[in-house]
Amino acid sequence: MDTRILQRIAAENPLQSLTPDERQESTLPVTRDPLPKACIAWVRFGPHAVRVEGVVVVWNDVACGIQFTVGEKELRCWVWANAVTAVH
Repeated sequence: MDTRILQRIAAENPLQSLTPDERQESTLPVTRDPLPKACIAWVRFGPHAVRVEGVVVVWNDVACGIQFTVGEKELRCWVWANAVTAVH
């Protein structure tokens, strides 16, 4: 996605993240990676679904916590595991 378009969408809409219930926080253990792995992931800013390049920093069986940059801002959110594709 064009960087300027992504920056505008991110500036005008809130980044959405899975809730603790959705990611089953109280029942599923998480794995934290000291060397985060590169990924491409679908994230939502308000009603807009966009693909971003980032890294997976934490995960469980159903969700991944990712980190990515938009402009100068570093953002983090939880997304469904199947919304993430590893970059080799």
